Amino acid sequence: MEEKRITGHTGLTCLLGSPVAHSISPEMHNESFRYHGLDFVYLAFDVAPERFGQAVEGLIAVNARGWNCTMPHKRRMYDRADALSEEAGLIGAVNTVVQENGVLTGYNTDGKGYMQAVRDAGYDIIGQKMTLLGAGGAAASIISQAALDGVSKIDLFARKGNSWDSIREVADRINSRTSCRISLYELQEERQMRRSLESSRILVNASSVGMSPREEECLIPDKSFFHPELIVSDVIYNPRKTKLLRMAEEAGCRVFNGMYMLLYQGACAFELWTGKQMPTELVKETYFR
Repeated sequence: MEEKRITGHTGLTCLLGSPVAHSISPEMHNESFRYHGLDFVYLAFDVAPERFGQAVEGLIAVNARGWNCTMPHKRRMYDRADALSEEAGLIGAVNTVVQENGVLTGYNTDGKGYMQAVRDAGYDIIGQKMTLLGAGGAAASIISQAALDGVSKIDLFARKGNSWDSIREVADRINSRTSCRISLYELQEERQMRRSLESSRILVNASSVGMSPREEECLIPDKSFFHPELIVSDVIYNPRKTKLLRMAEEAGCRVFNGMYMLLYQGACAFELWTGKQMPTELVKETYFR
């Protein structure tokens, strides 16, 4: 494919976060711009929390088309946005911004990315029950979009720490605004966890447990908690097979990791900015094999 040239007309999209050097989002988006012949570029900017407001004002000043936010800026972007999508309002965090004449509309595509990854793996969980582990931003995004899409019940297990009150507020909003019923439990409630998994179609690890330097840790005590009909997923994609997924496979469960959640959340952002679909099969072949 012909090399893309930056011109005086090239539009800007980007990622704001800290750290961002590990991100493959620039490769994904720039490949997609080339595929469609769009005169845009996607860059990654490492922005400290105290400089976030300046960075956003700078992007407005240069008429950037839009940007992504990753940790630690998703809540700050939620507070700064002029308008919010339904899922961003439920979650209380923004990971994608569309800019139109200085008006910033905030979206959260993480949950949509996860739900598309479920479909991509060949599963239908609509009208069924989910059990989810974790209380951070990924957990909030997934339970919100799952509820909006029609998952009937979610049992959420988390540690009673700094994120407990925040995830409880998200759960309360979902319970009041959707037909999905969310129940919140502490991770130590192993008897309840076993009961929850017995009646669940899918288990999601939305925590960082299983990622370096905790590769040999797992929030499920042992493989007796699984049953063969249970789908087990992990938002972690490095390592590609966490201890949770290995245990689940040994119990006869079907499993998938967080790699395609990353892909599809980016595809949602790309479509919001351009009105075109990201060539996900090309991106998979190029960057996800």
